Amino acid sequence: MKIADLGDVRLHYRIDGNPSGAPIVFANSLGTDLRLWDPVLPHLPEGLRIIRFDKRGHGLSSCPPGPYSMGALVRDTEKLLDLLEVKDAMFVGLSIGGMIAQGLAVKRLDLVRAMVLSNTAAKMGTKEMWEDRLNTVKRDGIEALADPIMERWFGRDFRTTAELELWRNMLVRQPAEGYAGCCAAIAGTDFYTPTSGLRLPTLGIAGSEDGASPPDLVRETVNLIHGSKFELIRRAGHLPCVEKPEDYAALLTTFLKETGHV
Repeated sequence: MKIADLGDVRLHYRIDGNPSGAPIVFANSLGTDLRLWDPVLPHLPEGLRIIRFDKRGHGLSSCPPGPYSMGALVRDTEKLLDLLEVKDAMFVGLSIGGMIAQGLAVKRLDLVRAMVLSNTAAKMGTKEMWEDRLNTVKRDGIEALADPIMERWFGRDFRTTAELELWRNMLVRQPAEGYAGCCAAIAGTDFYTPTSGLRLPTLGIAGSEDGASPPDLVRETVNLIHGSKFELIRRAGHLPCVEKPEDYAALLTTFLKETGHV
C-alpha cells in the first residue's frame, strides 16, 4: 500500500505489473475502492504498468471536508500521475471515474493517449437528484441507500449470489462525508461541450441492465467523440467489471491492441 501526499489530500494508490510497462490507469466508481478492478486484472495482457487509486473520500485515501468539485477530483488524479511520472496512459474510468477521465483528457492530453468510458456519461442525473442523495447520506448514512444502489449496480443474476454482500459492505463502509462530497461533484458536472471537442481513441462500455447509467446514456456520450467505439455487455449492470470480468477484460485487451498500447 502506498500513499501520495498531494497537499490538501493524500491518495492511496497501488501499482501492479511491469514497472516499466505501458501505463494503464483505472479510476473506480462512486462508493467503491480500487479493489473494484481485482476481478479484471488477472485477465489483462502481461507487461502493463497497472495503476489504481482511491479517489478522495474513498477507501484508504484521506477524506477532506466536502463538498468536492469535479475539478478537484481531476486535479487529484493529475497530481498523482505527475508524481508517478506517467505519460501517454490508457485511462479506464467507470461511472464518476469516467467523468474524471473526460476532465483529465480535456485538461492534460499528454497524460491520456486513449480512454475507456465505462458506465458513465458527460452528465449523470440531475443536480436535484444528487443533492437529495447527498442529503440522505448526511442524515441517515449510506446504509439508507444501499439496497436500491445494489439494484442499479448489478444485474438480476448477480443479485442472487452470496458475493453481493461483499460489494454492499464495501459501499456502506465508505466514509459518508466522502460519498456525499463526490455526489456534489457529479451534481455540478456537465461535460457535453468539452468532451465533444476531444479527439483521442475512445471505447465506451455499458451494461445492458445498468440502472445508474443506461446504455443509451453511455452511447450518447461516447458518440460525442469522433471515431469512438461502443460495446454492450449483456446481463450486467453498472459494474460489469465485477459481473463479467473476462468479457470486460477481453474488450480492454482488444482496445489495447488496436491502439498499440501492448
